[in-house]
Amino acid sequence: MQSAGFTPPRSPVKKHLAFEPESVAISESTVFDPVLEKRVWRKMDKWVLPIVSMFYFLSFLDRTNLGAARVAGLQSDLRMTDKQYSIALTLTYVPYIVAELPSNLVLKAVGPNLMLPTMLTLWGVVTTLEGTVTTYQRLLVCRFFIGLFEGGVFPGLVLYLSYFYPRQQLQWRVSAFFSTASISGAFSGLLAFAIINMDGIGRRPGWAWIFILEGLFTFLFGLCSYFLLPRSPSHARFLNEKEKIYVVERLHETGATARDESADGFSWREVGQAFTLPQVWMLAVILFFNGAILQGLAYFAPSIVRTLGYTAARAQLMSVPPFATSYVVAMIAAYVSDRYHCRGFVTMFSSSLCVAGFAVFLSPSSHSIKYGSLFLSITGTYCAAATLSTWSANNAAPHIRRATAIAIGFITTNAGGILVVWLLGSLSPPPLYTSATITLLVFSAWMFVIAGANTYYLWSQNKRKAEIRASMSREVEPRGLGDRSAWFVYNL
Repeated sequence: MQSAGFTPPRSPVKKHLAFEPESVAISESTVFDPVLEKRVWRKMDKWVLPIVSMFYFLSFLDRTNLGAARVAGLQSDLRMTDKQYSIALTLTYVPYIVAELPSNLVLKAVGPNLMLPTMLTLWGVVTTLEGTVTTYQRLLVCRFFIGLFEGGVFPGLVLYLSYFYPRQQLQWRVSAFFSTASISGAFSGLLAFAIINMDGIGRRPGWAWIFILEGLFTFLFGLCSYFLLPRSPSHARFLNEKEKIYVVERLHETGATARDESADGFSWREVGQAFTLPQVWMLAVILFFNGAILQGLAYFAPSIVRTLGYTAARAQLMSVPPFATSYVVAMIAAYVSDRYHCRGFVTMFSSSLCVAGFAVFLSPSSHSIKYGSLFLSITGTYCAAATLSTWSANNAAPHIRRATAIAIGFITTNAGGILVVWLLGSLSPPPLYTSATITLLVFSAWMFVIAGANTYYLWSQNKRKAEIRASMSREVEPRGLGDRSAWFVYNL
């Protein structure tokens, strides 16, 4: 795969420095070209990132719009109790969790350019139908299938981006698309504020139009995305042949993808290896805590704001600023994390914001101060989520081990979602949601502690690997070690 006038760079030490598919060479770059470097990633950001961002924006919008519909009258119209509302949310997460690992394992084989648009199109249909329900039972059916079709989206998108970007450039991109969740939170409030004024049109309540309009847009974008989403850098129509070769070589060199395609093939052994990595389980625990916080705020922010004395329509509008703020801060945090290679410290900083936010909300303060605390807690949890997702993708190799590690993290994330819908939905009553807030405060503190522990563990492993590299040559090391290779440097 070469083009006229371009030969992949060679080095006299290339044989010694060449890494197996699952390892990362510790050396000066042998293919780095500053002109191409700037051009190819800019093209990726222009053609791939917006599509991926829209995928997650619609996923989060269509999954959490039940909160906006609840405030707009869904719960009263369907005669649902708080317990039944919690059941409806829980039913979304069960198939969501079940789908995450299988979808990640088959994503590359099926082709992300086919699998991801199909999921998007199908849940768009279901979201539209959700606007036609007239009974609680029909709502449950819709929530089940939304969870089933959306289940593989977030872990699949993180894995998909790891096919296109080097490890140290990944968090800014993950944050760019994940932060659309905070935009979704803001946009959902604005959209719901406008849509509920359609109450009575077509003999349907305002909350029904939230589902119908958002679902139709998702369906149409899903159809368009079949023609927009490239399978891999080698299939990207916006890159010329020279750029394709450069991207593939850079991804190989940085350990993002394998030189030997067979090493990235499916292997049950590699699935099992992911379950033995300490960093995977530490991140899984943190993601459980973060998932509870993030999804609790996503689903219940309008309800929380309403308990502070605002009308239903005003509550939708007032939920916008905290989510908008979190987008800006998350992008700054992602830049710092990529620039200074400090995923752990960014996670600890984000956790500190959550601790402060929940502590203020619990304090005997005015409604305006409690509302201000949402800027801290929402910003902290969205900053942490993107960082943790990237951290998980960075420190597992080869492909199947990485796909499994990412899926494990998102399984625990959504398990946290199940817990919080009960905490905030029926077990911890408004206006203060005291039990739930205390629980989320404790979760935030544990996120800080475990993030510190994981950072120390990875640092100690990198130190041990450096000693091994100083005492032996690359050829002596056994093959098949993946991220456990001395030539694979963990991202802190």
